[in-house]
This record gives sequence, structure tokens and C-alpha cells, in this order.
Amino acid sequence: MQAAKVKFWKTIWLAWNQISWPDWNCMKRWAVLTVLLYALVLLVLTVPVLLIAFGGWGNNGPSLALKEAVQIYLHGRYALWLAVLVAGQALLLLLPINIAERRLPPRRPLKVPVIVTGLFLANLLFAGLLAIFCAAFKEEGFGIFGFLTPFKANEVSPSDLQTLVGMIITILVFWFIWAMIFQKFAKSDDPDALLKRSTRWVLRGSILELLVAVPSHIIVRRRGDCCAPIGTFWGIATGISVMLLCFGPGVFFLFVERFERLKPKPLDRNLNAKYSRND
Repeated sequence: MQAAKVKFWKTIWLAWNQISWPDWNCMKRWAVLTVLLYALVLLVLTVPVLLIAFGGWGNNGPSLALKEAVQIYLHGRYALWLAVLVAGQALLLLLPINIAERRLPPRRPLKVPVIVTGLFLANLLFAGLLAIFCAAFKEEGFGIFGFLTPFKANEVSPSDLQTLVGMIITILVFWFIWAMIFQKFAKSDDPDALLKRSTRWVLRGSILELLVAVPSHIIVRRRGDCCAPIGTFWGIATGISVMLLCFGPGVFFLFVERFERLKPKPLDRNLNAKYSRND
């Protein structure tokens, strides 16, 4: 069994190195592979999660068929969502690449993981609040963000534009707060400690957000709400996708460690010199 595993990894390593790459080092190749695996997992999980979330178990709510769920891949908003997550995973791997190459990055590049971590924590916090508002106030839960717009909102029911602007402002405020928190950590932590802290916080935040979004989604589906399930499902999708993103650095280091062991070791210099003298 162990021999079969070693043969499997060697086959992947040889095939991976046969690809015609740009002038990239080995670490960047494994980072690309990690990002591609993350994108593949998101693509594979999209339809099953949709079918489970909008199945026929709701009370008078909308039920989603397999044919309708597959059409999500054709929507431009889905492509934008996927692109943002994949880009976030790629940016989050910049620091692990420097650590794996045993290069101590200067403080300026540490701003990238700080900004990315702040963005995903802000979205988790926003998605959790949206799920709570939808569970508590039904469709009116969306309109709560409309009162946060800089221009005067309708006192009874904010417009869709006002609601959208209020949501964007909320995310930006949360993003700024989380970025400032992690900026303080970046001043005192070394790169490895900052990476572990970022992934740990985002992972715990995604789990906590799912503990809020899943029960909220069950409530609105059982209640038979019309639009509220969209808000709670956004919380579920955000929690799952960000939680999977946290495993990116770990998967990257696993690839690096595994394939570094499989690389052919160069002959010892003393042994080469000995053979040269004998010749």
C-alpha cells in the first residue's frame, strides 16, 4: 500500500514537471496547483450545496431542481464570486511561498495577507448579520442595511439601490476594522506567526458564521419565506467557501513537503571528487 502511494505521488510529480511553465520556481508551481484545487472544489460543491439548501424540504418555499441548479455556472455573478475567492486564495499564498523559500519578507508585503484576511473576516461578519436579520425580520432584513446609506433612505422601505449601497458600506467598515486589528498583529508577529494567526481566525470565524447561517436558513425555509432564504444561503455559501480557503496554506506546505522528498537527491560533492580522482 505504501509503495502504491509513493508511486502515485511520483507520477503526479513527474507529470507536473513536464508542463511548460514560465520562469517560475518550484514553490510558485505548487501554489498554482493549490489554487486550482481550491477552484475545483468550489465548482464541484456548488450544485450539491444548492440542491441541499433549496430542496423540497421547505414549507411552501421555492424548490430547486437539478437542471436549474446547474445553470448557476452560466451566471456572470457566479463567475465574479468564484474569481474573487480564487484571487483571495492566491494572495493568501504569497506569504507561504516566501516562508517555504526561507526568505524573510519585508514588512511591506505583509500588508497583503492583512488586507485579504480583513476582507474575508468582514464578509463573514456581514453574512452572519444578514442571516440573523433575515431569520428575525423575514424579507425586511435586507432593508435594514438601507438605513446605513449616506443619503436619506425611505423611512418605511428603502429602495434596492439604497440597500445595496448600505451593504457595501457595511462591508467596507468591517473590512477597515479587521484590517486595522491585523495590522497591529503584523507589527509584532513574524511572518509564520502572522500566517497561522490569520488562518486560525478566519477558520474559527467561518465555523461560527456557519453555526449562525445554517439554523437561520432552516428557520426561513420552514417558515416559507420568499426572499429571506437568499440572504441565509449567502451566509452558508460564504462560510463554506471561506472555510475551505483556510486550508490553502496547509495544502501548499503539504505539497511542498511531499514532493521535496520525491525529488532526486544530488550526489555528494566529496563522492563526485573521489570519482574524478579515480578517473
